[in-house]
Amino acid sequence: MEANRSKWKKWVHESPLHLMMVPGIILLLIFSYGPMVGMVMAFERFNVTKGFFRSKWIGLDNFEFVLQIPDVRQVFWNTIFIALMKIVASLIVPVCLALLLNELRAKYVKRGIQTIIYLPYFLSWVLLAGILIDILSPSGGIVNQALGVFSIKPVFFLGNEKLFPYLLVVTHVWKEAGFGTIIYLAALTGIDPTLYEAAIVDGASRWRQTWHITLPGIIPIVILMTVLSLGGILNAGFDQVFNLYNPLVYSTGDIIDTMVYRMGLIDNQYSIASAVGLFKSVVSVILILVSYKLADKYAGYKVL
Repeated sequence: MEANRSKWKKWVHESPLHLMMVPGIILLLIFSYGPMVGMVMAFERFNVTKGFFRSKWIGLDNFEFVLQIPDVRQVFWNTIFIALMKIVASLIVPVCLALLLNELRAKYVKRGIQTIIYLPYFLSWVLLAGILIDILSPSGGIVNQALGVFSIKPVFFLGNEKLFPYLLVVTHVWKEAGFGTIIYLAALTGIDPTLYEAAIVDGASRWRQTWHITLPGIIPIVILMTVLSLGGILNAGFDQVFNLYNPLVYSTGDIIDTMVYRMGLIDNQYSIASAVGLFKSVVSVILILVSYKLADKYAGYKVL
């Protein structure tokens, strides 16, 4: 009886916190769980006038049709290839930046550089895409103007199917590296400073200190961030690709999300688009579960 009373008092005491969660839960139900009703379209020949529950049920026919689309394998390959490159680059660059910033002793210089590299993270891809299109323009872009100084012909970066995937990776790192750098800088502050003092006494150089103390000290965070990013391997960045790509680079730049967008909202093939999206979601859930298992095993991270 006493235990129940104490639980009730605790619940009453924390009730303002529970009430603060209500708007978030409502938005989650409306925008995340509500649209899941539309998954039924993946198994129907969806008709707008008939709606979700009166359209003809065709089972797995939509999935079979998707596998027969000539470009679908290339699109899946593009998605995985671009996402993997982003994961690797988003691991290496922030770690290197964090190590370099950690060596700076001038506090204001360090904060200034950190602010500069973190600033693009707050900008949307709509804005950044406009900036990149101007910078990389073959006619008047600053990059091609610089190449012209060395007598190099203008390059149509956003229209070159060979360069486009790597351009996506470079611009992704430019936007996201600042956030990762902050995470690794925070991890560096957790390293025991007495280890560096002992290393200095032993005559270790800065490189030796970095190799034997700094890197091992942040390895658990590096492993955790890498493993958790595996769950998003089928998310190659719709906002970025959609705002930068064009028909000239579909062969190497088209990803699952952009294909679903064109099928569903442009070509009005709602059932086919839903089938592709559902397949991607199922694979993503499996990868997320695997990534959490790996994070628990190699980094000691648990969701609950």
